[in-house]
Amino acid sequence: MARYLDGKCRQCRREGIRLYLKGDRCYTDKCAIERRAYAPGEHGKDRRSKLTPYGQQLREKQKARRIYGVLEQQFRNYFSKAERKKGITGENLLMLLETRLDNVVYRLGIAPSRNAARQVVRHGHISVNGRRVDIPSFALRVNDTVAVVDASKGIQAIKDCVANRRRTEMQTWLDFDERNFIGRVLKMPNREEIPVPVQEQLIVELYSK
Repeated sequence: MARYLDGKCRQCRREGIRLYLKGDRCYTDKCAIERRAYAPGEHGKDRRSKLTPYGQQLREKQKARRIYGVLEQQFRNYFSKAERKKGITGENLLMLLETRLDNVVYRLGIAPSRNAARQVVRHGHISVNGRRVDIPSFALRVNDTVAVVDASKGIQAIKDCVANRRRTEMQTWLDFDERNFIGRVLKMPNREEIPVPVQEQLIVELYSK
C-alpha cells in the first residue's frame, strides 16, 4: 500500500501548524515549526500570496489527511460515508476519522503519534473485544474495548508511552485502565471532543463542487 515517506516535519511546515506527527519531538524546541516557521522548498520564505477560496479548501483537506495519515482515495471514501450518515457531513467525517483504531490507540496514549500507533496495530500488539486486530483503519463502535495483548504488555516503548500519556490529550469519549492497558469507547465523539485544528465545512465545500 502507498504511504507518504518524505519528512514529516515538511508536512507541518507546509500547513504552518504543529500536526504532532513525530510524537515527543513536537513538544520540544526541536520542532520544525519553532525553527523554520515557513513553507518547505527553495521559495518557502517568499510565499506570501493570499490563498484563493479554493486554496483554503484544499489546504484544510490536506491538513486533515496529514493529521490522520490517510491517502486521498481513503479520505474520499470517508467523505462518501459521512455524506450518507444522518447529521452534519463535516462532523460525521471527523467522527469517522477519530474512531479509526490507530487514532484511538494514539488517543489512549499507547503510542506517541498516529504513525507509531499504526505500526503498533500492524505488528499485532492490539486486540479489539478480545480478538487481535492488525488493521489500522478498523472502525470502532460504542462499548468496544481496545487492549494491548498480553504478550506485548512488557514492551518498554509501550510502557513508557502509557506512563507519559498526559501528552496525548485523551478525550472524554474514551476510558483507559492504565494498570491493565485496556481502553473502551464510551460514546461516539462530538465536534467539541475532537481537538483538531480543521475547518471541516471547507472540506465539505471542496468535495461538493
